[in-house]
Amino acid sequence: MDAPSAPSADPSPADPASAGRAGHHAVEMPRLTTLLRHALPRFVEGVIAPVAVFYAAFALLGLNGGLAAAVTWVYGGIAWRWWRGHGVSAMLVLAALGVTVRAALAAATHSAVVYFLQPTLGTLTVSMAFLASVPLRRPLAQKLATDMVPLPEAFLRHERVRRFFLRISLLWSLVFFANALISLWMLFNESIGTYLWVRTGLVTALGAAAAAVSVWGFRRCLRHVTGEHAAAPAGAAPAPSAA
Repeated sequence: MDAPSAPSADPSPADPASAGRAGHHAVEMPRLTTLLRHALPRFVEGVIAPVAVFYAAFALLGLNGGLAAAVTWVYGGIAWRWWRGHGVSAMLVLAALGVTVRAALAAATHSAVVYFLQPTLGTLTVSMAFLASVPLRRPLAQKLATDMVPLPEAFLRHERVRRFFLRISLLWSLVFFANALISLWMLFNESIGTYLWVRTGLVTALGAAAAAVSVWGFRRCLRHVTGEHAAAPAGAAPAPSAA
């Protein structure tokens, strides 16, 4: 068997400036169509399908039937992943337990409002977390981005990048806050059917717009940062950005 080929270049160059430029050029955003193909099945499975399953069972069998269908859908999804060998994440298991508790409370109180109130309050909490991360200069949007895409430390330390993540954290705080307000108003003033479909459409449109702004903003930020490093002399370290 042939020995594995050695890397063509040392991954940790001695020159810090070269390392920083290499880190910046390594950052690439997937095409928007690729992101949509990746996200759409999960969106349908996690957002559209549970609403359809709950409402269909609710219309045919009443509240308890809808709650049972929602719980069955979640655990059925876990069983399907396990059977296909895709693995079941701890977050998915926690989400299933949360749905079970919500369904049990709603069945005990005979109120669909109880079932939908808890995730709405959770959305409000997430909004506050994004907002609090801005004055602390530890933007939650940056943490989430680096969990999904490995970003070089030199890139994250750039002042333009830091400002971008602070602004995007503020944007998502406003989005989640609007989501919670819409949900609470419709939950207490509209029928369950109107709440499920109209609220889902409004929240989806709001989230899609914020996601598009986030992707566009990151691409723009990335072009500026990589452009600065491409314009810098080959042997010179990039000048520090003004605070």
